Amino acid sequence: MTLGFDANRLQTLDKHFQRYVDDGRLPGWQILVTRHGEIAHQSRYGLRDVAAGTPVEDDTLWRIYSMTKPITSVAAMSLWEEGRFQLTDEISRWLPAFQDMRVYDKGSALKPFTVPATEPIRVWHLLTHTAGLTYGFMETSVVDRLYREAGFGLDEGKYDLAETVDRYATFPLLFQPGSAWGYSVATDVLGRLVEVVAGKPLDEVFQERVLGPLGMTDTRWWADEPDAERLAQLYVPHPATGQAVTSPLLAGSGLRPPVMHAGGHGLISTAHDYHRFTQMLLNGGELDGDRVLGSRTLRTMTRNHLPGGRDLEALSTGGFAETTLEGVGFGLGFAVVEDKRPGHTAGNAGEFYWGGMASTAFWVDPADRLTASFFTQLMPSNTYPLGQELRQLVYSALVD
Repeated sequence: MTLGFDANRLQTLDKHFQRYVDDGRLPGWQILVTRHGEIAHQSRYGLRDVAAGTPVEDDTLWRIYSMTKPITSVAAMSLWEEGRFQLTDEISRWLPAFQDMRVYDKGSALKPFTVPATEPIRVWHLLTHTAGLTYGFMETSVVDRLYREAGFGLDEGKYDLAETVDRYATFPLLFQPGSAWGYSVATDVLGRLVEVVAGKPLDEVFQERVLGPLGMTDTRWWADEPDAERLAQLYVPHPATGQAVTSPLLAGSGLRPPVMHAGGHGLISTAHDYHRFTQMLLNGGELDGDRVLGSRTLRTMTRNHLPGGRDLEALSTGGFAETTLEGVGFGLGFAVVEDKRPGHTAGNAGEFYWGGMASTAFWVDPADRLTASFFTQLMPSNTYPLGQELRQLVYSALVD
């Protein structure tokens, strides 16, 4: 037994995910599980590039997409710790384009009818996805259609962060700020607020406040030569067979400098680098003597901040999200498990986590002093319940 895990049961974990590769549903994957700050299990299987025949290696680079969001949130809260803003501050103080927002009420995308926002967007709304913003790829509302028609879909973007965020302010909100939960571009807007408050580009803020102190030397915005060969290929499921295939629309993603440093989805990382980020979270904001956040700040971030203490099931507007909804709240940058019973899932109340569009995922469990991360490159992340299965298998292997 290692760190409370049954070794044979951990092998069951690997065998389960190996089947995804053997039958062609995934190209390859990498798993890292820790307990009490030590690595309890790490494994990899399959290929990072099927056409080239190159295997997943320890230093494989993965597009982590929305697993960028917790990093942006940590950077923002490090500024909050310096008194640079209050969570209740109106974001229009730094982003004046959001001064007089309107909210969609009825009508079509051709002729939407809007009403004035009764509450300004505040910083905490961005951190909790309760601002009323949305994503263009949702395809669940008139508002996300307006995003798509303006060119804000799943592509890498035409404008830098400042212009993109100003353009977001021209769209009506999906709901009154603070009244519901909708997964959205809120963390991109938060990234721009961070730039303005810090007086520096977001990539510099990340380096100074998170990546540098944590020694995350492989986390970056694109993979240039000679590291491009380490970047795993991106796949989608074939609509008829379910086999993982490449998509011409995604070719070249992550291989050139982005136009926009997207706080919501922009980073590339390795399992080892993101492991260091999760250990900082588990340790209450510190790693190897370098403190990124205060312990009480992190505890604040990982509590449920949804209005009335309700869960996502009660407040979600529907559409895509990197989480289940029942018994799950949302903190300042993380989904937070309030009660495991409604979702019938393994683990403990108090876990916090998130995932990425290419099926990457992580969680931190303070009760069992456990972290787990999963990396692959299949879009979208709701193709298979990989995160739920990983939880089920990891906790089944924990026997102390």
